[in-house]
Amino acid sequence: MRIAICPGSFDPVTYGHLDIIRRASQMFDRVVVVVMTNASKAPLFSKEERLELLRRATLGLSNVEVDSYGGLLAEYARTRGATVIVKGLRAMSDFEYEFQMALTNRKLYPGAETVFLTTTAEHMYLSSSLVKQVAELGGDIDGFVPDCIKEDILRKVERMGS
Repeated sequence: MRIAICPGSFDPVTYGHLDIIRRASQMFDRVVVVVMTNASKAPLFSKEERLELLRRATLGLSNVEVDSYGGLLAEYARTRGATVIVKGLRAMSDFEYEFQMALTNRKLYPGAETVFLTTTAEHMYLSSSLVKQVAELGGDIDGFVPDCIKEDILRKVERMGS
């Protein structure tokens, strides 16, 4: 069984993330979408909230599992028996950092290759930061995130602003 890990902070999950997750689910037997803890980021949503949003957003993908992890991605991949780490790329600016991380993960766990999937042109501009900023400023986030989580995002942003 080919197991792929699709890591990220997913704060919140966007259509860009889901594009990568869906495409990975067509390429691999099992895809584990893992909410990683990033010490350099202050998330809007708690880990538990991000897990719940991801579970709802990926509900129709039968070979996708949602999990979380606070340690090294390479170690997580090893414990899950994954042979692939899937990373999405929006632009060249993403590549330099992701390439460095891929080399590091390969050194730490040679059993997994990193595969880069480019985001479709339709979602290339999209990021969790952009979604949060648009929502915080009262803009319309239709087309940025799935309808099944849109209200959760708007409620959270409203609570944080009051």
